[in-house]
Amino acid sequence: MTILLVLAVTILVFIVIFQISKASEYVSVLKGEEKSRKQTNKINAFLMLAFMIVGFIGVWYCNKILYHKTLLWQPAASDHGEKIDTLLWITLWITFAVFILTQFLLFWFSYKYQEKEGKKVFYFAHSNKLEIIWTSVPAVVLAVLIVFGLKYWFEFTGDAPKNALEVEVTGKQFGWIYRYKGADGVFGKKYFKIIDDATNPLGLIWKDNAALGLKDDAKSHDDIVVAQTMYIVKDRPVKLIIGSRDVVHDVGLPHFRLKMDAVPGTPTTMWFTPKYTTAEMKKITKNPDFVYEISCDQMCGNGHYSMKGIIEVVTQAEFDAWLADKSPAYQAAVNSSTNESAPVIAATTTNNVNQKTIVQKQ
Repeated sequence: MTILLVLAVTILVFIVIFQISKASEYVSVLKGEEKSRKQTNKINAFLMLAFMIVGFIGVWYCNKILYHKTLLWQPAASDHGEKIDTLLWITLWITFAVFILTQFLLFWFSYKYQEKEGKKVFYFAHSNKLEIIWTSVPAVVLAVLIVFGLKYWFEFTGDAPKNALEVEVTGKQFGWIYRYKGADGVFGKKYFKIIDDATNPLGLIWKDNAALGLKDDAKSHDDIVVAQTMYIVKDRPVKLIIGSRDVVHDVGLPHFRLKMDAVPGTPTTMWFTPKYTTAEMKKITKNPDFVYEISCDQMCGNGHYSMKGIIEVVTQAEFDAWLADKSPAYQAAVNSSTNESAPVIAATTTNNVNQKTIVQKQ
């Protein structure tokens, strides 16, 4: 119904404009071409001024009704995000001032310097001074913004603190897979040719494979793999090691104001420190359904729109409890296997560390 109403109003506006233009043609014939042209010019000058006023009101009104539909009113949820927000607001205020000034001059000059009797046109051909001013000033401002942008870029793509939680993020059509280190504190090796969506979505090397030249990598036996929901800790730096299983994706973290490409075969990294837990952000935003999102910001196929993950920011104690409840991907694959010759895991405790002993079924 709304679409039909908008369509009807649009058609009506075109009909009115058409009728006005036809009437203007008849008036020009009756009054004479010259007199009609001058009158039309005066009307157009007034309309330019009116358009400027209405346009500025429209800009203010759109900002008023749409501002809370953006993320600008929400605080950045990471330390690096706060710096990005500061840079963004500086950029917005500079471009807003330039927009207001240029649009005011454009429409005001069209009104003020309209054609009048006895007024001659002054042709201003060139001025080196003006050329230097309006070239150098924007160049300097943009250079400063770029320098700060690069500074922040090198910060969050540089070395993470030693106590950072490392999470491997892998994009695939159309979802996210996360890997955490096990008890040994090391990520095991993986190989893309042994990827199996059912039991081994990252292609972790678990056993010898002479045909592919692979040797059993015990360091991968305790790696923990989860899908869709990533858990990180408030006030603890987190380093994301990002990759892709198929095409180019992009890890978009809008609430943390960060993003990074996920490229097949070329790992990328970035790090940040979360400032608020998910529960705290629910109170800040007054939205009980609030969740931190991880989105794909790179068109990656026909299911791109659905490639959304969730990030849970929790306390260290909550994270430890969550991680302790997770089984290693190797153990989960073994438990789900129906192959009689599949290895089983016996858990033993040595020096207060849970060790995995591999036993072959006979």
